[in-house]
Amino acid sequence: MQIAEHSVVSFHYTLTDDQGQVVDSSEGREPLTYLHGSGQIVPGLEKVMAGRQAGDQFKVDVAPEEGYGVRHDELVQEVPREAFQGVQDIQPGMQFQGSGPQGTINVTVTKVDGDQVFIDGNHPLAGQTLHFAIEVADVRESTAEEREHGHVHGPGGHHH
Repeated sequence: MQIAEHSVVSFHYTLTDDQGQVVDSSEGREPLTYLHGSGQIVPGLEKVMAGRQAGDQFKVDVAPEEGYGVRHDELVQEVPREAFQGVQDIQPGMQFQGSGPQGTINVTVTKVDGDQVFIDGNHPLAGQTLHFAIEVADVRESTAEEREHGHVHGPGGHHH
């Protein structure tokens, strides 16, 4: 069966950066499973998955515009430490949720300098080309319930 709209797809992947460093991988774990066409994986990867079938192995480079987006300098800000009420020890790499004009935003602390905290609201992989090595493990038709809910259910169904 070929991957098409509403297929349930399971695949193994290794994601590397421009320097060839592994950023993420399914190695040693279960394959990643998603409902094709529901926006659960980056658009550039979902596009090249269409038409593939179990056993297919391929590599693909996904541009930032089709991955986690381009970097936006306005999402890098300096805020006072007091904005982090109840957090005693703020360290680079810590992640927080904040509110902005567009709603909830995830930010990462990039630097702490005295009473100032530098945060970045860009996705950590924004602006980067994503290099995927893919192996399609399984493709099946989705159930009516999976299509209705917009996500894959495990063996025996899913109860909300």
